Amino acid sequence: MNLDRIAKLVENEMLEVEREFERNLASEVTLIPSIGRYVLMSGGKRIRPLLLILSSKLAGYEGESMVPLAAIMEFIHTATLLHDDVVDSAVLRRGQDSANNVWGNEASVLVGDFLFSKSFSLMTSHGNMRVLKAVSDATTLMAEGEVLQLLNTCDLEVDEDKYLEVVVGKTAVLLAAACEVGGILGGIEEEKITALETFGMELGIAFQLTDDCLDYVASEEEFGKTVGTDLAEGKITMPLIHTLGFCSDEERSRVADIIEKEDLPSEDLVFVMELIAKHDGIEATKRKALERVSKAKAQLDLFGPSPYKDALLGVADYVVVRRL
Repeated sequence: MNLDRIAKLVENEMLEVEREFERNLASEVTLIPSIGRYVLMSGGKRIRPLLLILSSKLAGYEGESMVPLAAIMEFIHTATLLHDDVVDSAVLRRGQDSANNVWGNEASVLVGDFLFSKSFSLMTSHGNMRVLKAVSDATTLMAEGEVLQLLNTCDLEVDEDKYLEVVVGKTAVLLAAACEVGGILGGIEEEKITALETFGMELGIAFQLTDDCLDYVASEEEFGKTVGTDLAEGKITMPLIHTLGFCSDEERSRVADIIEKEDLPSEDLVFVMELIAKHDGIEATKRKALERVSKAKAQLDLFGPSPYKDALLGVADYVVVRRL
C-alpha cells in the first residue's frame, strides 16, 4: 500500500499541517527555526499526523483542532529524534547529516526542548484536558522507554518481554496517542476510543519491529542511516533476541564481545548478520510484526464502512511492507 496515495484522501489537511509547522517554528532565536525546519523537512512520512487526522475523521470530527494537534504530534516526534541522535551519537538521519552532526549536541538538545515545550503550549489552545492527559501520559512513557533502552544496552539477557517494554515507550505509545486523540475529538463511545488507541499501539509495535529488520537488511540509501547502527550502539533488538535463543555458547560469547566494542568492524557485522540469517531472526521478527498488524486491523471492526477506515487499514499494511 502506497502511503502517498492514502494521504491523498486528506491532502488538504496534510498541507495545512505543513503550514502549521512554519507558523509554530517562528522564533526570534534564528537557530530554532533553522534546526526545526532541517529535521521536519528531511523526508519524514508524517505517519503520526496522518493517523490523528484519519482517526478524527473516522470518529466524525471536522473541527478546527484536528490540524494543530496533528502538527503537535510531529513536533513531539521531532523533539525525540533530536534527543535520540544526541544519545546515540548519530551521524545520519533520513539519509542526511543528523542535526547534532551539523550544529552540535547542545543546540540539538535545546531545540528539542523547545519543540517539546512549544507542543504543550499549543495544546492549551487546541486541546481539552483529556487530550492533554493522553499526550502528556504518552510523552512520560516515551521518556521511560528511552531510559529503559539505555539500561538494556549491551545486555544479552534482554528477552522479548523486556524489549517490548522499550518498543511500547519508545515508538508505539505516540502512535497510540495520535489515534486516541482522534477518537476523543470525535466524542465517540469509550469502546471505540480504546479500539483506536489499541490500533495505534499495535501498529507502533509492528512499525518498530519492521525497523529492527531494516537495520540489518536495508541499504543505507533505502533506510536513511548506516546499516547495523543498532548493533554498533549495543541495542539488542528483536532479530538478535530471537537469534540468541538458538546460538551455541561460542556464538553467544562472540556476540557479547562484539557489542561491547566501541567500533563495529565489517567482519563483526557480517558475522552477526550471517548468524541472524542462520537462525531466521529476520523472518521471525517479520512474523511478529505481521501478527501485530493483524491485531491492529481487528480493532477497526467496531467501525462501519468508511474511506477513512480503509485508509487506516492501508497504513497498517504499509508499516510492514515499507522500505523506509
